[in-house]
Amino acid sequence: VDPTLRAVETPMYDRPRTGAGSDAPFFGVPTYLKDNTEVLGVPTGNGSEAYVAKPAQKDAPFTGQVLSTGVTIIGKSRLPEFGLNASTEFMTREPTRNPWNPAYSVGASSGGSAALVAAGVVPIAHANDGGGSIRIPAACAGLVGLKTTRGRHLISDRMKKVPIDIGTEGIVSRSVRDTAVFLDGIEAGYRNPMLPPVGRIEGPGNRRLRVGVIFDSITGPPDADTRAAVEQTVAILEEAGHHVEEIPLPVGLGFRDDFLQYWALLAHALIDLGKHLVASDFDKTKADGVGRGLRDHHRANLRHTRGAIKRLKQVPAAYGEMFRGHELVVSPVLRHPAPEIGYLSPQLPFSTLIDRLFSYVAYTPLNNIAGTPAMSVPAGLSSTGLPVGVQLQGAWGDERTLIEAAYLLEQANPFPRITD
Repeated sequence: VDPTLRAVETPMYDRPRTGAGSDAPFFGVPTYLKDNTEVLGVPTGNGSEAYVAKPAQKDAPFTGQVLSTGVTIIGKSRLPEFGLNASTEFMTREPTRNPWNPAYSVGASSGGSAALVAAGVVPIAHANDGGGSIRIPAACAGLVGLKTTRGRHLISDRMKKVPIDIGTEGIVSRSVRDTAVFLDGIEAGYRNPMLPPVGRIEGPGNRRLRVGVIFDSITGPPDADTRAAVEQTVAILEEAGHHVEEIPLPVGLGFRDDFLQYWALLAHALIDLGKHLVASDFDKTKADGVGRGLRDHHRANLRHTRGAIKRLKQVPAAYGEMFRGHELVVSPVLRHPAPEIGYLSPQLPFSTLIDRLFSYVAYTPLNNIAGTPAMSVPAGLSSTGLPVGVQLQGAWGDERTLIEAAYLLEQANPFPRITD
């Protein structure tokens, strides 16, 4: 499988890390950890060609949480450099390919994990999400991908220092059950007292929900296949007795520029301060085109950074207003299915790449800024045979409603699987 997909960064087959005891929910289940998360004694490369990855001196906080579910880590999965792109492609190395059609992208930044799960190599794999990096590859590969509420899981000390913590941890899986069991297993070892517990969820809920539907994004409407997938999802929810109505975006079109400005600030820190934040041998001239382009954007628009952050910090309140009259919001994950390899290549002129990137990834960043849970759920195949995902969005701390709704959708419209 991997010579075609190029999904594994570092095999650990001769030195796997085993998890908790036989009573753990995923005891003995093999999995991969994304290569931006430390595993003791294993290099962490972050998808970068700008430094030589050295063995980690300790586990990342979330590594311990993953192991507490009983899994056995058998390798590290690929991501684009520092997770800044929405396709797992590189300047000089082969891209990670979509097992549904290797000519197409598998998304990013958790692209390696998504490819391995969709291909049936492992049932679940680690992913994390700072702008859609769980939900995007899940949608591209026909998987379930839950971005949890900010603070639901342990984070690194470095992420505690950023102006807005946009990152969360999780997995991609082939079933709602596996995602629900993983979250319950993690919660058994650590629960943030500031958030309501999620607990074990085993099927659809009994409540009748008020559901808002968003079609248009910060960069325009979805394509026909994606809109049809959302409409099919709406029909399932209505058939089950839920009240559904179309609602507007909770943010203005300026959100795109503000998020780009913040994304560029983070890239500037990684690229220009790489020798201090990443590795002593970090060579910023070898950073890929995405990182360097974002860094240059930050430099050219530095005066706008403070205002952008101020406006982004107002987004949680605006997002929360949606849930005064709704318990669930449905939208596309992406404006169109996975593009062909090369469409989001880091070798493209940055102006071309960034326009394509924000046109494609137009729905997911909102929940990272708001800190709220969101979930990509498979919703069938496009006219070209590629998976299409829909996004379920919830109020702060309410992963339960998302998972219950996802169970309903899975039962009514079983998720497609690769059969050959």
